[in-house]
Amino acid sequence: MKEGYIPNNNYRSIFFTDQAQQCPSELVSQFLNHLEYSLGKDTTTVKEWDVYYALALTMRNRLVERWLRTQYEYRKQDVRKVFYLSMEFLIGRLLTNALINLNAFNATYDLLKQMGYKLEEIAELEPDMGLGNGGLGRLAACFMDSLATHQYPAYGYGIRYEFGIFKQMIRQGYQVEEPDHWLKKGCPWEIQRPDIAYRIRFGGKVITEEQTDGRYIHRWVDTEDIMAVAWDLPVPGYQVNNVNNLRLWQAAATDEFDFDYFNSGDYVRAVEKKNISENISKVLYPNDNVHLGKILRLKQEYFFVSATMQDIFAQWKQDHESFYNMPDKIAIQLNDTHPAIAIPEMMRILIDLHHMSFEHAWDIVGQIFSYTNHTILPEALEKWSVGLFEELLPRHLMLIYQINNHLLAEVNRLYPGNFSKLRNISIIEEEREKSVRMAQLSIIGSHTVNGVAELHTRIIRERIFADLFEMMPHKFQNKTNGITPRLWLLQCNPHLASLISEHIGGAWITDLERLRGLENYLGDEEFYLSFREIKGINKKALSKYIYKSVGIRTMPDSLFDVQVKRMHEYKRQLLNVLGTIARYLRIKDDPSGYYVPRTVIFSGKAAPGYFLAKRIIKLINNLADTVNKDPDVADRLKVVFLPNYTVSLAEKIIPAADLSQQISTAGFEASGTGNMKFALNGALTIGTADGANVEMAEEIGEENMFIFGMRVEEVNTLKQHGYDPRRHYEEDAELKRVIDAISEDRFSPAEPGIFRPIVDSLLAQGDVYCLLADFRGYLEARHAVDDLYADRDAWTRKAILNVARIGKFSSDRTIKEYADQIWKIKPLKLDF
Repeated sequence: MKEGYIPNNNYRSIFFTDQAQQCPSELVSQFLNHLEYSLGKDTTTVKEWDVYYALALTMRNRLVERWLRTQYEYRKQDVRKVFYLSMEFLIGRLLTNALINLNAFNATYDLLKQMGYKLEEIAELEPDMGLGNGGLGRLAACFMDSLATHQYPAYGYGIRYEFGIFKQMIRQGYQVEEPDHWLKKGCPWEIQRPDIAYRIRFGGKVITEEQTDGRYIHRWVDTEDIMAVAWDLPVPGYQVNNVNNLRLWQAAATDEFDFDYFNSGDYVRAVEKKNISENISKVLYPNDNVHLGKILRLKQEYFFVSATMQDIFAQWKQDHESFYNMPDKIAIQLNDTHPAIAIPEMMRILIDLHHMSFEHAWDIVGQIFSYTNHTILPEALEKWSVGLFEELLPRHLMLIYQINNHLLAEVNRLYPGNFSKLRNISIIEEEREKSVRMAQLSIIGSHTVNGVAELHTRIIRERIFADLFEMMPHKFQNKTNGITPRLWLLQCNPHLASLISEHIGGAWITDLERLRGLENYLGDEEFYLSFREIKGINKKALSKYIYKSVGIRTMPDSLFDVQVKRMHEYKRQLLNVLGTIARYLRIKDDPSGYYVPRTVIFSGKAAPGYFLAKRIIKLINNLADTVNKDPDVADRLKVVFLPNYTVSLAEKIIPAADLSQQISTAGFEASGTGNMKFALNGALTIGTADGANVEMAEEIGEENMFIFGMRVEEVNTLKQHGYDPRRHYEEDAELKRVIDAISEDRFSPAEPGIFRPIVDSLLAQGDVYCLLADFRGYLEARHAVDDLYADRDAWTRKAILNVARIGKFSSDRTIKEYADQIWKIKPLKLDF
């Protein structure tokens, strides 16, 4: 390539051969303009990162054109819209998604090839957006994709975290958290909106004054204020003109720095207020095991919803004079309880700023909000101490008490003298530390409440919120979760996507039920061969990544047994570990025997303050070190822990998996979506009758999965009658041997005793998640996996059936149900 500065109009002849002149001229010109004028690069300074950034800016420009027209039409036609509020949007990377949605992938591939670059390598440079952590955020991202693809008027709202939850490193087997500075080099997709900024208030006091007409007004004064500044991300649909908006809020100080302190030479205090203010959007989910962490977490939640509500009201007032018809045009969805403060915040705006009566305001709020519950775990059902609420949000606490009084009066009317119902339904929990129960607030303030799988919805109706369900059964619905096939098949597994489209056409990309057409190819040897070849290609690619990432050589011909998800005891990664140790010990007992080669792959982050989950990660890594170095085992068993699980890492792992481990204790997983992603990519599931596994078994056929263990009713009965895990330990010799191997430091000779807390959780602390009770059934299911994997055609048949019958679990179907049954919104097809 010629060196020296070359003006833009000469770039084409330097970068491209004559053949490349056939690339769309508009694409080439926009790309080169961004290299030169946006990035200030010439041929002597351009790097691969610059190519990525210029390409992303080129695609963003195309999205912005459609985005502006989409927003114009939404406003011009005054359509009914949904505002989706979520603390997380686990988007991953955007470049490949944008290229596919804009139908620009092939042209871009050719363009970069002529420049001497590979598109897949350029795409790998993009960092995952640090805007989410687990299933909650990934679901929100899938929903935004489906809303745009199916042309529903929708806006997402969240926080623009400067740092993701953390970057996970593994050092000597231990999880170490490092900052995830995903914005370090900038983000080409976002658009800053300095003109869209709102004042957010905390603390202070409330002054109540009686008016001459007997009404009371409330003034929230002496507050500490910060600003919320908007950043927008265009969200395109698949090959449609609609581009929706994801608006993220960044915290900023009301003043950059204090001149008095600065002039006196106290430079630290001069910027102290700015630094404190910006902490609010600094990091996703601060550790709330400490009081300061709790304060920051609650501030984050209010910061986000206050800015959002002010923005919604500002947009409304542009084109409407009255607030009374807001429910005709606006639906607001709370993605779990994190945005629940939006309910009293809307009440505050209507009552304090627009002088509406409590009754009228409450009627409006109750028609606008709906709430998705994502958990039944007691520790995950958010509660905030009344004292903390009073310190940070005194006016909102007053409104919550007023809402609660209104609620309890109705409970008393319906159930006079029933103090148990009063206690269970009340938003205020009086036991132990007096606290605000955000789930109850969300249910009371919403017209619709939904669970995310049929089993989960039954549990919240019958057990978690039984009294609320009895009082207001009309509110409760089920909306089984789903995943976007654009990311989780078309993008992450292009070879399989191409094979499917060659045989049944491409309509499945937006109508996943079309995959049923694959059943016509059951028994087709040529199709079986192609299906297996694609799985082999994906496994070889993952093997290369594993070796590059952690230095472990794996055999692509082995069964790839995968459990990747957030680390939590109820998800039972530890049960997988116990099963893997049992397999290891069997091989040690008979090194000359035959064993189906298996590569057990783990990945997932533990919350920084979650001691036992972090210790399980250490056990996995120590087990891997022992197994992988044992010459008796050789290639018949490998154990791998891949650090820093992200969306982009999932895109590498899921297409390569043969077996998907979905083994949570029955009744604890709300839905799960990883189970759906693996099945869509041809992995078989070994799992419990929990979450969406139950519905998957109904669709796919339980005979095409490996379902084991206790059902929900059996878990409840076991615990009601007094579960004794030690009995299982004493009566099952293999289980005892496995646990003893851990407690006797077989996997920690250099650090004796470090796994004692894990053993104690099983034997001394009641085995809360019933690992020992399910251990024998789990081993039997693993043996059934071995038997089937040895029969290549039988395994392939079931793998194809998993793909063919997973169509129900598309987020497109889920979104249509939300749109029709909860939000009452209609698609708006845009033709430009």
